[in-house]
Amino acid sequence: MDKKLIQISFNDYGKLTKQERILGYFMKYSSGIAMTKYRGAAWIILLMVVVLFQMPSARGSDQLEERTVEQTYPGLATGVLKSAKLTKLKNGVLLAAEGVQINESMLKEMFKDLKPEMQKQLNKNLFFILEQQATERILLNEAYKAGHKKDDPEEQVIMTYLSDKGSGVTVSDEETKAFYGQNKAMVGGMPFDQVKDAVKGFLLQKKKEEAVGKYLQTLGQGMDIRVNREWVRKQNALAMDNPVDVARKSGKPTLVEFGATGCKPCDMMQPILDKLKKKYKDRINVIFVHVGEQQILGARFGIRSIPVQAFFDSNGREVFRHEGFYPQTEIEKKLTAMGVS
Repeated sequence: MDKKLIQISFNDYGKLTKQERILGYFMKYSSGIAMTKYRGAAWIILLMVVVLFQMPSARGSDQLEERTVEQTYPGLATGVLKSAKLTKLKNGVLLAAEGVQINESMLKEMFKDLKPEMQKQLNKNLFFILEQQATERILLNEAYKAGHKKDDPEEQVIMTYLSDKGSGVTVSDEETKAFYGQNKAMVGGMPFDQVKDAVKGFLLQKKKEEAVGKYLQTLGQGMDIRVNREWVRKQNALAMDNPVDVARKSGKPTLVEFGATGCKPCDMMQPILDKLKKKYKDRINVIFVHVGEQQILGARFGIRSIPVQAFFDSNGREVFRHEGFYPQTEIEKKLTAMGVS
């Protein structure tokens, strides 16, 4: 598998098949700038956004049905389904909302022709796939409400709708220079003038994604979204069976490096991770996730570029995230701030 990856852009979205929009892992080399990038979490909508969940109302024996996914299974949902209510649905129906119904057979049909190894990953992360499908269908409904034409291709409608949410952002020369100064090694030490336009374009794309993410923070709020309670219970057990979630539940702080071999800054991080494992043995977890082998796990945690260092406290809550090469001294400062001695 080619390790040279690039994040998805708004213009790319309409070129993707439905499978590709969900998996989001095309392997391309980033032209003009020597950065290894991952197309994150299915497509641009898969930012790891925080959606405030609704508190359940007291309804006696019905109270269980009013609990949200986030309340019952913290960390399982990454976006729109955080506030979805767990309830009993008809057999085979996984999600029901205004104008949206998703059946289990629909998910299985989408990926039936994939290789066995990818099928194995998907079978453990079907809730993640459900959430992305739900997000797409809800976005489509919102786009239609905003006046987009129903006779246009669905992919085009969503692409245009999201592009509008990311319009109007700018990147200053000062921001470009600052990023270059902090990440000079990632561009092979090339002079600023030679990479200025590429760096600026990268930062502009990132800002657009952030703007979309802010919009997505509110997506689903106030909507009556219901998911199959029993199916989610089973999927939670499967989804949490991975090195990151096991470490997060260990009661110790955790440092997770998401990367891949063959990525220069990722390779530069490996000796640092080895030293940290020895120095902080039994005090923290140090985990490496190869996103080329664990695509769905990387997508679940919103990895759009590599390397990424994610810091989790002893309760399993993410407290900090850094993209790119991260010196050991800076990592240890962050661990100290987390109370690790």
